[in-house]
Amino acid sequence: MAGHFEESSQVCVIPLQFTIPAAEKREETKSRRLMEYSWPGLYDAGDAVRRAASVSGPYLLCALALWFLWEQLSYLRKKGPLPGPLFVVPFLGSALPMILNPTGFWSRQAVLARDLGVSANFLVGRFIVFVRSTELSHKVFANVRPDAFHLIGHPFGKKLFGEHNLIYMFDQEHKDLRRRIAPNFTPRALSTYIDIQQRVIVAHIRKWLALSDSSPKPIPLRILCRDLNLETSQTVFAGPYLTPAARDQFNRDYNLFNVGLMAIPFDLPGSAFRRARLAVSRLIQTLSGTVALSKFRMRSGADPTCLIDFWMQDSLRENAEAEAGGTPPPQESSDIEIGGHLFDFLFAAQDASTSSLLWAVAALDAHPEVLARVRAEVSALWSPESGLPITAEQIRKMRYTEAVAREVVRYRPPATMVPHIASEPFQLTEWYKIPKGAIVFPSVYESSFQGFTEPDQFDPERFFSEERAEDRVYKRNFLAFGAGAHQCVGQRYAINHLLLFIALFVSLADFKRHRTDGCDDIAYVPTIVPRDDCTIYLAPRRAPPS
Repeated sequence: MAGHFEESSQVCVIPLQFTIPAAEKREETKSRRLMEYSWPGLYDAGDAVRRAASVSGPYLLCALALWFLWEQLSYLRKKGPLPGPLFVVPFLGSALPMILNPTGFWSRQAVLARDLGVSANFLVGRFIVFVRSTELSHKVFANVRPDAFHLIGHPFGKKLFGEHNLIYMFDQEHKDLRRRIAPNFTPRALSTYIDIQQRVIVAHIRKWLALSDSSPKPIPLRILCRDLNLETSQTVFAGPYLTPAARDQFNRDYNLFNVGLMAIPFDLPGSAFRRARLAVSRLIQTLSGTVALSKFRMRSGADPTCLIDFWMQDSLRENAEAEAGGTPPPQESSDIEIGGHLFDFLFAAQDASTSSLLWAVAALDAHPEVLARVRAEVSALWSPESGLPITAEQIRKMRYTEAVAREVVRYRPPATMVPHIASEPFQLTEWYKIPKGAIVFPSVYESSFQGFTEPDQFDPERFFSEERAEDRVYKRNFLAFGAGAHQCVGQRYAINHLLLFIALFVSLADFKRHRTDGCDDIAYVPTIVPRDDCTIYLAPRRAPPS
């Protein structure tokens, strides 16, 4: 029995050990032959990859762990004594919280910076410094030069705007370009723009009234204000040189650009950032075409009707003088270069103005006593029934309305921060040196709530009262238009636009805010706007009884 059992065992074991593997081997051989027939060498290549992965996997994991550790230690070394997170997510850092809730993210940075005036964080591989202190912000603005800070406008602005951009210029080159831009903002030029601004503003307000009349529902103003400002900017800057088709494409491209500003900056095919970068290239090409058309028209001796005409009129004079003197033409005078700078103007004016218009409506609704004073001042100088436009002289007399406009910009500065990059290590304080390559965010928003009397209150009187004169006393805290060599060259144009909108809106429309919980909370789009997009009920203005 024992022998029989042993023999039977052997007979039984052999099929278990070899019969099934043999079948598997035949199937594997068949599959391999089929694969080699269809894709010669692929099976061997895949096998080699698997072997390489199994061998190198532990080393790759070790390398990644070392890289994560090095990044963490590098962040802590750069952070030094600054308040900020002690641990950052590898590579991304705080990018996701910043994108998902920018208001909360920057508010937390401001709270962290309350004691020392600065705080730190990490965004998409870059160390950042948030500056809350007004004096430290001025220190950054005053040191925009090749060996200190470079104004970048956006953390990844050079990829979006191009290397050779007005905001990236320094020293004499920057001074020369600003000098050539100056004729665009003379009283004569601003008076020309006032007429254009009014026509566009009135036409859009009448569209809003018609839209409101067709439905009892309240209307959100953000997109409507954006469209108003797009048409204003296009018409003021490029005048008659943009065709309707070009304007439509312009609007689509500018929307792509706006979306890209808020996206994670991965410059990959199909990404929002890549679409934004390509849209900017098309926008600049479109604007450079208007430059050529304006040059042709200005050579004929026609009067300027828009910003590019004033610019080209002066540019042609400079070019003629250079040619007569046998010297090269001024730098930054080609069509494509000027087209790029025109885009800078449009970018600076467009979203900032949309923000200010929305906050102006929100503030006037929330402060009926301010609204009543504005209406009284405007009606004493101008009436819609006159059929005449508001003149530059009448605008100068609207002192209280201008004070309201300035308080709107102080209370809710459209661009809350002005990012710079440190080209070299910079001694910001006695106890902290900003490392090379850090992105520095001076907060003009935080400065607006420092120094001023009861800064959390919306109070136009601070800019109107001769006794308080807070516009002079706290001038250093009013940074909405920047400071230093790169201070906004078009700030008078911006204030005029907001003042005109307020005067026309309160004269043509009665309005009431559709108030909801959190409607006045700040949302980034990328400039700041009311969270509810300033949703209002709107009706034609009824003249008060005499």
